[in-house]
Amino acid sequence: MRDATPPSYDGRGLAGVLPRVVASLDGPQLPAAASTTPLPAAKRAVVVLADGLGADLLRRRSGHAPFLRAATAKQDPAIPAVLTAGFPSTTATSMGTFGTGLPPGAHGLAGYQVRVPGSDRLFNELDWIDGPDPQQWQPHPTVFEQAGAGDIPVTMVGPTKFDGSGLTTAALRGARFAGARDLGACVDAAVRAVRATPRALVYLYWGEVDRTGHQHGCESWQWGEAVEQLDGELRRLRAMLPDDTSLTVTADHGMVDVPDSAKTDVALDPELRAGVELVGGELRGPQLYCTPGAAADVAAVWTDRVGDDGWVMTREEAADRGLFGPVDPEVLPRFGDVIVAVHAPIGFVDSRVMNPRIIALIGQHGSLTDAEQQVPFIHLPAR
Repeated sequence: MRDATPPSYDGRGLAGVLPRVVASLDGPQLPAAASTTPLPAAKRAVVVLADGLGADLLRRRSGHAPFLRAATAKQDPAIPAVLTAGFPSTTATSMGTFGTGLPPGAHGLAGYQVRVPGSDRLFNELDWIDGPDPQQWQPHPTVFEQAGAGDIPVTMVGPTKFDGSGLTTAALRGARFAGARDLGACVDAAVRAVRATPRALVYLYWGEVDRTGHQHGCESWQWGEAVEQLDGELRRLRAMLPDDTSLTVTADHGMVDVPDSAKTDVALDPELRAGVELVGGELRGPQLYCTPGAAADVAAVWTDRVGDDGWVMTREEAADRGLFGPVDPEVLPRFGDVIVAVHAPIGFVDSRVMNPRIIALIGQHGSLTDAEQQVPFIHLPAR
């Protein structure tokens, strides 16, 4: 089995999307925009992040996305149409990477469920219930804050429930929020925002593709319908944008289907739970928080059990391999003592701490496979 390949955390990865767009608006030159071809100059820009729209899925099921398929075919070959999301490949971590232009080892949004160092509990970085102060948990300036300081008005468009949420505050603060109930309303709000000022950055988030993939599976006909709806609205968005406005489409992660029969419950497996205090992370990327001194033994047991179906490493080994990018010493303890990343269509759950509804989801992500890591980068320049 090949070694785990670290994601890119520069312009070849999700970290570089917003910095590259900001640079194209003659805004601040941020480090993550390096190591790649600059984007064509524009006065205004709209960036759409479609949650769960992995590049592998989009490529294989491109019949559902004629607009995106055509845009990819016409894209400048010097601007690669595929980026890596980062590890773990999960929304909370990817939003940190996308919103700050920093790797997880710096921004510290370490996964779906994370243990606060020094505590005996997990908190969910998506819903942020009983979580730490988001601005202390992620203190680095966001790309939106830096763009605003560069006199680029920034608007975030998405479901109203995300306005002021913990994750939004941690990863995406610095934008004026425009709430909308459905995708058509989001597109209309984005068009209004971009037309309101002669210089603008508008970010539109849409989560229906991800929700559908989780519930029905990313190979389902329902997933195809969700992508068709997205594709049609993106076509409409492009047609309504001013000529001096670019449109960029990306995602936070991909997805694979995992049947219930391929999910192992750590709570029911004495061997796997030995020495493990808490199981955080994702079904396909468990992070094991161990009793003091047990990490080496836990890693050995899990390595034997996982075998050729994935990678098992200590936290320090994962950091040394560059999976989190450069790591701040204060952030390192947020990651599990033992990191697991599977590449077979399997997963590990812990029914003691995981919601049964989450365990039952078909579409899953979090690991290092191309299907989960690779995300589209489709850039339509200003006309």
